[in-house]
Amino acid sequence: MASELSQTCVVTSWAQRLISELDGADRRAERLARGLSRDQLNWSPAPGAWGIGQCLDHLRVANEVYLPPIASALDGRQASPVEEVTLSRFIRWFIRNYVGPAVGTKAKAPSKARPVAAVEVSVLDAFLRTNQTARELISKASDYDVNHIRFRNPFIPLLRFTVGSGLEIVSQHESRHLQQAERVRQHPEFPG
Repeated sequence: MASELSQTCVVTSWAQRLISELDGADRRAERLARGLSRDQLNWSPAPGAWGIGQCLDHLRVANEVYLPPIASALDGRQASPVEEVTLSRFIRWFIRNYVGPAVGTKAKAPSKARPVAAVEVSVLDAFLRTNQTARELISKASDYDVNHIRFRNPFIPLLRFTVGSGLEIVSQHESRHLQQAERVRQHPEFPG
């Protein structure tokens, strides 16, 4: 589902790119989960592993925790748009090693972002709603210097990321867990 925001409100190239990535995440999630039963959403390939539903619920919860501090960081700021998001060497390393789709190691989700053990079929729509919130935030943030405005990371409170870095992390994080959910759906024992 293409977002109207990506066609009307957003002028910066970085915001258009991130909104497009979230639109793509929505389409991937729809292909993965629309029409699945509760049992299929909660099926996992191994004890303790996440199913499709847990991946979507984790992304939903993470967005609900992560996006409000980013939005609050923009309050009271003077408009000063930038053409591109600039990622520090640390943030590129952080994404590559902890957040992005290329991360090969399994990591324990922060307690604030752990999915429920058994999701309902409404998990897809709940995830899609948080992505709409993310798109609206990206559109708003496109008016600001996202390379200098910082927010406190709600998962690692000692760290302060730039708004631009935080929004990049949202997209990369979704790509990682949608890829994980795709592997579950492709598993030979996935219930048909």
